[in-house]
Amino acid sequence: MTAPTMSAVVPDPAWRDLRQQVRSFLADQLAAHRFEPGIDGWLTGWSDTFSRSLAQQGWVGMTIPRQYGGHGRSHFERFVVTEELLIAGAPVAAHWIADRQVAPSLLRYGTEEQKKELLPEIAAARCTFAIGMSEPDSGSDLASVRTRAVPVDGGWLLNGTKVWTSGAHHAAKILVLARTSGSHGDRHRGLSQLVVDLRAPGVEIVPIESLDGGHHFNEVVFTDCFVPAEGLLGAEGQGWKQVTAELGFERSGPERFLSTALVVRLLIEHVTRGEISPEPVLGQFLARLHGLHQMSLSVAAALDRGENADAAAAMVKMLGTATEGDLVQAADYLTGSISGPLRDAVAWATVQRPGFTLRGGTNEVLAGVVARGLGLR
Repeated sequence: MTAPTMSAVVPDPAWRDLRQQVRSFLADQLAAHRFEPGIDGWLTGWSDTFSRSLAQQGWVGMTIPRQYGGHGRSHFERFVVTEELLIAGAPVAAHWIADRQVAPSLLRYGTEEQKKELLPEIAAARCTFAIGMSEPDSGSDLASVRTRAVPVDGGWLLNGTKVWTSGAHHAAKILVLARTSGSHGDRHRGLSQLVVDLRAPGVEIVPIESLDGGHHFNEVVFTDCFVPAEGLLGAEGQGWKQVTAELGFERSGPERFLSTALVVRLLIEHVTRGEISPEPVLGQFLARLHGLHQMSLSVAAALDRGENADAAAAMVKMLGTATEGDLVQAADYLTGSISGPLRDAVAWATVQRPGFTLRGGTNEVLAGVVARGLGLR
């Protein structure tokens, strides 16, 4: 991991104005009861209407060039908007995956036709995506892909199963990592990415319910699903390279340490009103969150420069989700005798907590990514 990737970022005064614009918009939305603040809003809070209202403000597809229907703004500006949405607990899952990682992948690897077709729709929050990486019985071994696409006249015939596909029951499309050549033993070779219509024949979406009865995960089964040739993203056989680059966007954002921001905000409100004593542990968590903010911002800087930030992103994700888990445990202890929105938020976060260090790669896998980035393995 090179020093420039984690270098300090000097705030631009314009970011303060942008941050205030987003705060004012969110305050108006809350006053109009257009959303209810929640935990994990980027994963579980699916609202097409809210995402499209953000798109109308120019806050979806911010880093997509204007020629493709985006707004041509920096990763820093997108970071500011993202932070404010997470802190507010806004329901942003509908556009999140398409905006966070599919759009950058299209810009880097897509054909001109794919860019012109999909990027304007993503920027308008009209084209929604799920991600098809993980598979049953594979754990964190992403390279053990058994989903296969074989070439046929005019495209590919896709067979296999993907799991933990957040939002697939709502989304229009899914970006699938599949084996298109070679054998299972080749592991990193012969993998490709395909853009698949989730309403196409041969696609079955099976809900996976959480212990609390919630539903945002799914299993997606492909049975002789035809994918047109233009659905191939990038070069055939280069899927592993593409997907690991994509993970830099997936792992580095503020959602990796602000999924439970609602708990922090409510805790601070209770402390301010004297309903909870200002325990030193709260200050420790605020310090950790500030450090993670700076780390995540430095990754945004690296991405803005077009640099590889895989190891730094893995570190943000690993430290961020561990911090969130610790925070939930501490909040549960501090709020044991309290009822109301704070206690409800803590209970919600407690249910979500087991997934923090699993989604986007387990901490054990990420430690290996960091070690390789530092030249230690």
